[in-house]
Amino acid sequence: MASQIIATVTQTGPSSSEITIRRHRVPVDRPEAKGGGDAGPMGGELLLGALGGCFLSTLLAAVAARDVGVGDVVVTVQGSLVEAPARFTEVAMHVRARTADGAALAKLVGMAERACIVANTLRGAVTLRLTSEALPV
Repeated sequence: MASQIIATVTQTGPSSSEITIRRHRVPVDRPEAKGGGDAGPMGGELLLGALGGCFLSTLLAAVAARDVGVGDVVVTVQGSLVEAPARFTEVAMHVRARTADGAALAKLVGMAERACIVANTLRGAVTLRLTSEALPV
């Protein structure tokens, strides 16, 4: 039997809502330019954030399991939008981290990409590009 994760989304205003996951709450809204109150990120923005968060937590678990000297990790996620229907056609993630071993970082990035739930869900539906950059320690 498959495990299940539940997210409840409740309207909080004319254009806003709140996502509840376990005991965590995340506001969602449209920017003022799109008729919202800008009380939080839009759902599409959260999709990019979810991908980056899932990927980074998976990467950090791989780093910790191998006791590799990788720190100060920053993941930038950029989605390319098209219209009719509005959707992301490509998502690019760039990983920047401080390490003395760029080859180990690249290997761990590949491992994290293959193990990330969100990346695995999106793969095949959208082009996912991933790059990494090792910064000197």
